[in-house]
Amino acid sequence: MNTYFNDKIIWITGASSGIGEALVMELAATTTAKIILSSRKKDQLVAIAEKAKLSADRFAILPLDLLDYKEMPAVAAEAVGKFGRIDILINNAGLSQRSLAMETDIEVDKRLMETDFIGTVALTKAAIPYMIKNGGGQIAVVSSLMGIFGAPMRSGYAAAKHALHGFFDALRAELFNDNILITIICPGFIRTNISLNAVTGNGSSQGTMDEATLKGMPTSIFAKKMLTAIRKQKYQVAIGGKEIFGVYLKRFFPALLAKVIRKAKVM
Repeated sequence: MNTYFNDKIIWITGASSGIGEALVMELAATTTAKIILSSRKKDQLVAIAEKAKLSADRFAILPLDLLDYKEMPAVAAEAVGKFGRIDILINNAGLSQRSLAMETDIEVDKRLMETDFIGTVALTKAAIPYMIKNGGGQIAVVSSLMGIFGAPMRSGYAAAKHALHGFFDALRAELFNDNILITIICPGFIRTNISLNAVTGNGSSQGTMDEATLKGMPTSIFAKKMLTAIRKQKYQVAIGGKEIFGVYLKRFFPALLAKVIRKAKVM
């Protein structure tokens, strides 16, 4: 990792496990960045900061729940108070789904939208004024391949991720003159607990790991690739294995992609 992240203040949501944890570990080991770790699980955040061997002056713990989106202005103010500014906000927190659309309670769809879209947007809107006051900043959004194309068992999740793309593409254009950079990251199958924690049709957690997720890219490798995309200020990047070719099929051969998705055991 080059010096791009050195001495920057980086706020990472969903930092208590998976991709968020891997980002903390990589930044701690290869940069001099100061990191604000956020998620709902304070004890796990403390444990990860210790695991990353971050000195006390290089990290801060800030619990948050994206469902409490009306609290985001206060949370953002508290985040800025930790080190005086926010240079990079990494919106990584979220919730996945494993249920057919017609078997999913509408309240579950609402929860997915409020967590993966509304909460992320609320946090971003709360942080941006501080970035503009500081002369600019960067926002990274962890979306999904499901933000580019939909697949069975992911209807509400895909809807929320598609919404993120629309919002942040528009925001990028609106804030260009304010020196706000936006990178959308679209993970494929990454070896995290995302499927374990995914909601089913009645709102309960699935509680099991998908085979494709178990065989996915290790989070340590993903984190390096994601940070490279942020450093290069990419607009949008898909990261994963062969599943990312779905992006190209969507663009050039949409009917073929639809056929592949219908027949796929796991997507």
